[in-house]
Amino acid sequence: MTLFAQLKTSIEKHREYNRTVLAIRSMPLDVALDLDIYPGDAKKIAARAVYGY
Repeated sequence: MTLFAQLKTSIEKHREYNRTVLAIRSMPLDVALDLDIYPGDAKKIAARAVYGY
């Protein structure tokens, strides 16, 4: 993979991470709790979803 392709992939993943964090944080609390999601864990959940860790 070329450097340009790696950079593009990295940027796309970072954007997806940011979108996921925003979606979790903007979710109504009752919905989040129904899904067993604590909004304070948004960054951890997004990292696991996008980056796999």
